[in-house]
Amino acid sequence: MIQPKIASYGSWKSPITTDLITARTIGLGQIALDGEDIYWSELRPSEQGKTVIVKQNVNHQIQDITPIPFNVRTRVHEYGGNCFLVVDGTVYFSNFADQRLYRQEMNTEPQAITPETAVRYADGIFDRQRHQIICVSEDHTIAGREPINTLVSLGLEGDSRTLVSGNDFYASPRLSPDGSRLAWLVWNHPNMPWDGTQLWVGELLADGSLGNTQQIAGDVNESIFQPEWSSDGKVYFVSDRSGWWNLYRWQDGNIEALTQMEAEFGCPLWVLGASTYSFESANRIICTYSQQGIWYLASLDTTTNQLKLLPTPYTEISGVKATTGKVVFRASSPTELTAIVQLDLATEKLEVLRRSSDVTIDPGYLSLPQPIEYPTADGQTAYAIFYPPQNRDYTAPETEKPPVIVKSHGGPTAAASSDLSFEIQYWTSRGIAVLDVNYGGSTGYGREYRQRLDGQWGIVDVDDCVFAALYLVNQGIVDGERLAISGGSAGGYTTLCALTFRNTFKVGACYYGVSDLEALAQDTHKFESRYLERLIGAYPQQRQIYQQRSPINHTDRLACPIIFFQGLEDKVVPPNQTQAMVKALQIKGLPVAYIPFEGEQHGFRKAENIKKSLEAELYFYSRIFSFELSEPIEPIIIENTPF
Repeated sequence: MIQPKIASYGSWKSPITTDLITARTIGLGQIALDGEDIYWSELRPSEQGKTVIVKQNVNHQIQDITPIPFNVRTRVHEYGGNCFLVVDGTVYFSNFADQRLYRQEMNTEPQAITPETAVRYADGIFDRQRHQIICVSEDHTIAGREPINTLVSLGLEGDSRTLVSGNDFYASPRLSPDGSRLAWLVWNHPNMPWDGTQLWVGELLADGSLGNTQQIAGDVNESIFQPEWSSDGKVYFVSDRSGWWNLYRWQDGNIEALTQMEAEFGCPLWVLGASTYSFESANRIICTYSQQGIWYLASLDTTTNQLKLLPTPYTEISGVKATTGKVVFRASSPTELTAIVQLDLATEKLEVLRRSSDVTIDPGYLSLPQPIEYPTADGQTAYAIFYPPQNRDYTAPETEKPPVIVKSHGGPTAAASSDLSFEIQYWTSRGIAVLDVNYGGSTGYGREYRQRLDGQWGIVDVDDCVFAALYLVNQGIVDGERLAISGGSAGGYTTLCALTFRNTFKVGACYYGVSDLEALAQDTHKFESRYLERLIGAYPQQRQIYQQRSPINHTDRLACPIIFFQGLEDKVVPPNQTQAMVKALQIKGLPVAYIPFEGEQHGFRKAENIKKSLEAELYFYSRIFSFELSEPIEPIIIENTPF
């Protein structure tokens, strides 16, 4: 047996390289069923971040549907989602470059069905009776004005009719099986869809207009998620009225709870079309729910309300789509990368249709997640997932403890996941521990936990990240002098706050993070333009709080190096926020690196940029923490550095 080599943490040579992560890994997205055919979308970093639609037919033959140069993606709410639908083999999709809707018959070139205007479309369904698409529309035609969101019906020759207007946001238009009624969600500023939404139902009249509308559920303090019609004409939906997202049914004016669990059957609607359940038949729902960070698949009998677990090896399950006898979903686990999976409900046999990567890594290089609960500020409990260093070929000197990267997720309503992530294993296989924090405000622990962040953004999240790091230090697990924090978007804000207002961390990496809350309140897209009112307070009435919690206003308190990454076409967190922070550190004389990316938006999609950001972050840590790299990495410019 070969003895492991002794090398310092951070210096271990790993087979999990950036080339492996980017060149051979794809993102698996939306799933659609059309008869016996299964469709899904694939984000391909190696093809300039393009998203294509892929089809598997009844004979299990897989083919790309989207021809060059089309890129299937919508920019509604900037985050997009539900960007295509399939009807009897015909695909309708949103093209990223012009945001027009296209119709594509099998083996033909796509044809535009909407005009060349600054209008975006998403979350569409097909109305067979009237031969039209009903979808969310977002009108950007008038510069300087907030975009107008509506529900519209689109004829296949380009004619358009507004069905519902007057609210700030719409989502989830869903048609009853007989085509006579429509259900949909609405919400208004300053709420986000996980704060308060309303569920409406209306009749589709003979002329195609909508009449006799009524609100059937929801209010400003109740979040409704994913309305669906059963084949017998009843409306189902997920609500957090109990404090947890559970399943409900509306019929004859009454609402009935189908599940009553301290579990989450829903998720934050950052991306349109998110699906946690689907009808296998009128009396059977296949659903997924999470408890303590783990997702489960189950079958719900809608006549008895009995919930039966369906055994799977997965801990992350999403995108559920069912039809008679089978269910298709995205799934992953601590040892399995994300895949499109089909479950035969009669035999309970699982079949992987597509993996996000064909790479297999020896388990000896994989760090398994360790869920932890730990005490945080004000006597509260918070949650995190710890990944210790792991590489079968190496061990560290006995007296050395590993550095740790505390990861602060985005959203801030997202959640740390236990699924296999090569991005996390990139660090752990090199000898750097990772602590993925589910700070107060995260999803998966009920509405009350999610609302811990109300009025406390920049405080509760920072406390929970700091206390998580100190918990590991006090347990003797990591090196208290080599604590790093990294985050993107809202997690980037948490990162900057932790580095500015606390002295726990020695270095940070900020990916397109918020540094100026006032600038964000004044210059961001519609979907999030009033989000800060709940997280911080009303603006400009509480301008002082915005200033107090903006890292850009307190750079005098910074005392550690930071590396910044920014997409130059980012509309969510504009580049000027990052550039202002970089300039402040340059003036202060702190070590700082800035890596901008042309053509990238909020999050990086191109392989070369994902590769560069990971390698640059590793290079930065190696210089700050003084460990040798096991492989050559292109150096980056670090300003104000003594080395």
